[in-house]
Amino acid sequence: MKQEIIIAGFGGQGVLSMGKILAYSGLIEGKEVTWMPAYGPEQRGGTANVTVIVSDDPISSPILSTYDTAIILNQPSMEKFEDKVKPGGTLIYDGYGINNPPTRKDINVYRVDAMDVAAEMNLIKIFNMIILGSYLKLHPIVEIESVLKALKKTLPERHHHLIPKNEEAIRKGMELIK
Repeated sequence: MKQEIIIAGFGGQGVLSMGKILAYSGLIEGKEVTWMPAYGPEQRGGTANVTVIVSDDPISSPILSTYDTAIILNQPSMEKFEDKVKPGGTLIYDGYGINNPPTRKDINVYRVDAMDVAAEMNLIKIFNMIILGSYLKLHPIVEIESVLKALKKTLPERHHHLIPKNEEAIRKGMELIK
């Protein structure tokens, strides 16, 4: 098993955190992983993306030009990465802030209205975990238990009380995929 993923959106949407949690979950399970973030000088509000590779076998390079999955959270990222998804691959996007949805017919496209659901749950900060749950429903490359352990390792201790809400958000994201 090998998954090459790009997660892209605005700074402050939890793009880098989502990638870090996914990569850390793979490490917990003894998989080979890479986590390569990229962001502009403005961490909040500027564009950010992270490439994550999770594999059962050694990874030759963290540098990719195409991806198995793209998780897109804003229009500039859609314009930049839609064409980079391999034919037969997956594109997951949040409808909030996407004016021009993907048009490709050779990939599997899933719209997940995670921002709306996060607002309904009154937990905008865990919007990224809803998206992560949707991804894990489609590509269960790590177990939810590993994600929860990764949250404990990556979140500051002062936020550990939010881990049950993060789990709820992950499970909600899984429900959103039909």
